[in-house]
Amino acid sequence: MRKITQESVSAFLDGKPFKKGNMEVEISERHNIKFLMLHGHTIAIMENGKLRISNCGWKTKTTKERLNGLPDVHIQQKKGLWYLNGCYWDGNMIRIGILEDTNNKDMFKESDLDTIFKS
Repeated sequence: MRKITQESVSAFLDGKPFKKGNMEVEISERHNIKFLMLHGHTIAIMENGKLRISNCGWKTKTTKERLNGLPDVHIQQKKGLWYLNGCYWDGNMIRIGILEDTNNKDMFKESDLDTIFKS
């Protein structure tokens, strides 16, 4: 993990403002919300202890590396598709910890992809 990822994620989790290079952490103490930003795009939000992430449409190595620095986030890429914690993920904002929720239409197990793409 790169040093800037460690520093920005640590600040994000600790609720401390941070700005260095292409990373920034902003805090809304009034609403108890933390924002982790890459190039000005919000890639993670922590609200009342609940983490949500997005790639903001940027499927880059840097975005993936920054998100992988967060707890309970493991993103892999296979054949151009992103997988979050073992399930296909389209990159839209999603709350971490609800991957098994069948109502979550942004997440699919890899075995479901054949059915989805053949339809």
